[in-house]
Amino acid sequence: MSAILELPIFPLPDVVLFPHTLLPLHIFEPRYRKMVQACLGGNKRLAMALLQPGWENDYYGRPPVYPLAGAGEIVHHEELKDGRFNILVRGTMRVGIVTELRSEQPFRVARVRPIPDRYPMEGSQALTARVESLKVFYIRILAEVQKGQPEPAKVFSGIKDPGIITDRIASAAIADTDIRQKVLEAVDVPTRIALVQEHLIGVLARVSDRNAPAERAPGRHN
Repeated sequence: MSAILELPIFPLPDVVLFPHTLLPLHIFEPRYRKMVQACLGGNKRLAMALLQPGWENDYYGRPPVYPLAGAGEIVHHEELKDGRFNILVRGTMRVGIVTELRSEQPFRVARVRPIPDRYPMEGSQALTARVESLKVFYIRILAEVQKGQPEPAKVFSGIKDPGIITDRIASAAIADTDIRQKVLEAVDVPTRIALVQEHLIGVLARVSDRNAPAERAPGRHN
């Protein structure tokens, strides 16, 4: 059984943190300034949890969050003169929220359990071809958006682990918060690959249609 960790929770309505990715954040609410101060005074770790629908009715209380979150570490910070922070969080793992704790702090704290990736019995090598296809779709999207040969995709440069590659592509290419959360919850790596590929195919189709030259209407043209 994985070790139980105790981490501050940073719940937001539109942010999903993937492992092995970087997330810049601007911290301005007083309670989360306290959270950052506590993190910097300790092990610098926290969990980014997505708020469930209906959070607007209790934003300053303890609205429900999804039970699977992304945990990370503050790797850079800048404290501004007025007490706000700019921080850079590096995702480290998926975690399941076991229980939320009572805390005297203004921010939320929970016990969480690390959740490792699940691979087929054949091992990660069995996913090599599927991951290569995922890379191709991603590079094609870059080419369409940049209107030319894209630079080598740094999001998966030098990485061989299929789960990490998929997370990095998802972080870079998926903007929709709900889809990002579904990908985060896909602990089974083949399922994660399928979700991300389905989204990339849809994005590629839309981008290609938008970039396709419009047909000229019949008739006389000067």
